[in-house]
Amino acid sequence: MTPGVVGEPYRMRREYFDLHVSNTDWVAVDGQPAKPTLTIDFDGPSEVLEERLAGTDDLVAADETDVNYRLHADDGDGVLSVTNRITGDFVLELNADSDGVLGFIRAARAYGEATDDEGRYQMVVRFEGRDVLTQDKTTFLVYNSEGNLVRQHSLIPGGVEL
Repeated sequence: MTPGVVGEPYRMRREYFDLHVSNTDWVAVDGQPAKPTLTIDFDGPSEVLEERLAGTDDLVAADETDVNYRLHADDGDGVLSVTNRITGDFVLELNADSDGVLGFIRAARAYGEATDDEGRYQMVVRFEGRDVLTQDKTTFLVYNSEGNLVRQHSLIPGGVEL
């Protein structure tokens, strides 16, 4: 069946998303710290995005989401996902280059060390050119292809036990 036909639920596809990172170059040149930002552009059906971003009150809150990255074993890519911490459901997931994601995490770690800002990075979900969800985040977990946490690449705040 075709998604969107009456009676058929819309499906979330990785192809609906594009990932952009910003405020990461300052680390390599020892520049002025700027909060790293993950911007996820969505170009699928609005109904899918609205359903996935629904939280307990309005939109899913920052403390209700986790950002994760799973490395593939055979290439330099992986899957970035945002999950609902309350339900365990995927909010969204997309394919992403591991060099870009790991560089982003290094910048977020450096930003946290250089500032007193509670959020080490910002995640923005954009639809049709407007920001529909913006969250400050402190944790970004990286897993290998077998599903094991890779601590040296993960962004884990001090005092957090996993």
